[in-house]
Amino acid sequence: MRYPSIDQLIEKTKSKYRLTVGVAKRARDISLPGAKVLVKNPVNKKSIGIALEEVHSGKIKIIDKVEKEASGKATE
Repeated sequence: MRYPSIDQLIEKTKSKYRLTVGVAKRARDISLPGAKVLVKNPVNKKSIGIALEEVHSGKIKIIDKVEKEASGKATE
């Protein structure tokens, strides 16, 4: 079984599609030179695995555009 499990990750994002896009974007960021990894001692060595660990640990929260716009309007 892989760590973290897909079921645990989907609980945090509410959508496997949102999870896929968000983790892919974060993995791309991690693969850039000088990128900072937000989890200490990651189990995975590849950027996609590290991004999944960041979501699982709560260091990264994946939100969609609608949520972002709604939270921006609430603060105005």
